[in-house]
Amino acid sequence: MGKRPVTVRMARWSAEHPWRAIALWIVFVAICFVGGNAAGTVKATAQDDAIGESGRAYVMVDEGRFGDAPAVDNVLITARSGALDQGAAQKVAADVASKFATVTGVEKVEKPVPAQDGSALLVPLTMSGDPDTASDRVQPLLAATAEIQQAHPGLRVEEVGGPSINKALDDTLGKDFQRAEVLSLPVTLAILILAFGALIAAGVPVLLALSSVIAAMGLSTLASHLVPMGDVTSSVILLIGMAVGVDYSLFYVRREREERARGRGHVDAVEVAAATSGHAVVVSGTAVVIAMSGLFLAGDSTFSSLAVGSILVVAVAVIGSLTVLPALLAKLGRWVDRPRVPFLWRLSTRRLGAEEGSRVWRRLLTPALRWPLATLLVSVLALLAVAAPALGMKLKFPGTEDLPRTTPAMQAYDRLSAAYPSNGTTHLIVVKAPAASAGAVRAALTRLADSTQKDPLFAKLEATGPEIKVSPDHTISMLTVATPFSGRSDQATQSLDHLRRTLVPAALGGLPGAEYAVGGDVASTVDYAKHVWHTLPIVAGFVLVLTFLVMAWTFRSLVVAATAIVLNLLSAAASYGLLVLVFQRDWAPKLFGFTSMDSIVAWLPLFLFVVLFGLSMDYHVFVVSRIREAVLRGVPTREAVAQGISGSAGVVSSAAIVMVAVFAIFATLSTIDMKQLGVGLAAAILLDATIIRAVVLPSLMTLLGNANWWAPRFMRPTSGKHVARPDDEVPATPELVGAP
Repeated sequence: MGKRPVTVRMARWSAEHPWRAIALWIVFVAICFVGGNAAGTVKATAQDDAIGESGRAYVMVDEGRFGDAPAVDNVLITARSGALDQGAAQKVAADVASKFATVTGVEKVEKPVPAQDGSALLVPLTMSGDPDTASDRVQPLLAATAEIQQAHPGLRVEEVGGPSINKALDDTLGKDFQRAEVLSLPVTLAILILAFGALIAAGVPVLLALSSVIAAMGLSTLASHLVPMGDVTSSVILLIGMAVGVDYSLFYVRREREERARGRGHVDAVEVAAATSGHAVVVSGTAVVIAMSGLFLAGDSTFSSLAVGSILVVAVAVIGSLTVLPALLAKLGRWVDRPRVPFLWRLSTRRLGAEEGSRVWRRLLTPALRWPLATLLVSVLALLAVAAPALGMKLKFPGTEDLPRTTPAMQAYDRLSAAYPSNGTTHLIVVKAPAASAGAVRAALTRLADSTQKDPLFAKLEATGPEIKVSPDHTISMLTVATPFSGRSDQATQSLDHLRRTLVPAALGGLPGAEYAVGGDVASTVDYAKHVWHTLPIVAGFVLVLTFLVMAWTFRSLVVAATAIVLNLLSAAASYGLLVLVFQRDWAPKLFGFTSMDSIVAWLPLFLFVVLFGLSMDYHVFVVSRIREAVLRGVPTREAVAQGISGSAGVVSSAAIVMVAVFAIFATLSTIDMKQLGVGLAAAILLDATIIRAVVLPSLMTLLGNANWWAPRFMRPTSGKHVARPDDEVPATPELVGAP
């Protein structure tokens, strides 16, 4: 027997020295978590996120060193119905000025600003202190507003602005994520109990997944000093970590139990599990890491941060499955099968004894095995039909209008935007010019603002005129131009296009030595969508090529690698189509009660592609490994396909159900980006674990027969461990140790 693979040696050492392995893992997780918290998090800045013309605008604003403007909240006074009583509104405004003069955290109460149509009265409140922490200190203002509302029940008095909205959203989203975390654990545990029929066996994968997430959170905080962290990175670490951590341990634990059921001792069972499932975990983890590393090619901090977080949690989960997991299994021994759930335990042991697989899955595979060509054509055409709507995919960033309307703060924001359109969707025009030209720049920006007043795409100016800000050194000037339309509307995009193509060049093009750019939320969405469509082919090409090479070398077959690529592309395309059907159509928002943004979140397609490509390799590597093992035992291809898929059906189905359940929980969150991510991942995994695995894969491999294992001679193993090819005889008794 040759030198054992590293996965076997690591597992053997951990199984023979369980307390050392467990102690080292606990120390590792603790160091990562404590070290990360001590180091602190570096968040992405405007320069890190600078994409396109809007990115240049934000960079110029940073260069201007305008300083942090004080946080401003507002008290909005409107009628509950009908026209606003101006006299009563002025009395409320006077009470606001009197009350807030003594409220902690309020630096200044501005004069009331009436709406142009007389429907509202707005009292701006300038807050003291650091504007970045204003939402943490806004509660006294909210309490004072509530008291004024009680004193004037005939009018609607509410607080609205950045600090109050941020606090409401933080509270809502915090509850959302707490609910997701609380639900994901018992749901995952319940599924694993159904799979194993024993509480300890079900708890081990959850324990490994949680410890992997904790360690990766700390490591990502440390990594943020090299790659700044984005806002959703922590959520993605939890999402991916729970999915892959449970999956990897599930594959390993199930194989160890199978080997013990065949009569092997604890350490020997762990060793065989390491040689088979452990090797598959390494290949799968490598595929995920390769897919995620493709995000670095996108060239922006959002994707780089997501890549770092995902790579770290997957790498930690793989290391845990090769070290602490064998130690736990060896130390627990047969206690891993206790306490037993009576009916579920009998069902689980019956599945372990069925070496040729589930009879139910045998029946499901019948069409693919008997009529492979027809089954393949029908299933592929069905997937392409589901994928077709993706051709009409539109990309946008979620705006304020896409935030959940369940909070009073967002309902007040809608009333504010209706009464004061300039407080809604705005474009930012930034000019960089020599200080000596500051006067000419101001005059040009004033003319630009005036030129928008005859165009219905733009909002009317307030009575105070255009708002132009100039940097302390007079080299950077900013103008805000509002549009009365929603940020995701076609009219808002048209207004941006009109500014960039016509109005801004006409007003600023003649200024000597001047640079200018148009930014804002609408501009960021347009520029980022272009960026995604530009980088998607580059990232996809990188992921496809490297994944193909890894799969080809792992299975010593170009055909297996090519079919893996094609099947994963089908799965990803179908999930894109489902996303468009759910989030760009009218039926789903009405049925499930959420607000649709009529488009897909701009960063999602690229991230979804690499995540799906990585995660779907879990099942593909595991199932094809089982098929290859059967072929190595001398089983004909058709029967090997049946044995491999039906024999792995229990563990793969359990793993898929765990992933779908965790992702579906995230689909219940309030924010549209997490909702779309959850739906997209859940749908893709469901398709991959059912149609792809039960229909497309078996029909395709049955059609190909021994051609599945074709490879050039330089790729074929030099030892006796090889798989049958069209010009080879199937080895009768190959050695399986070291095979995936």
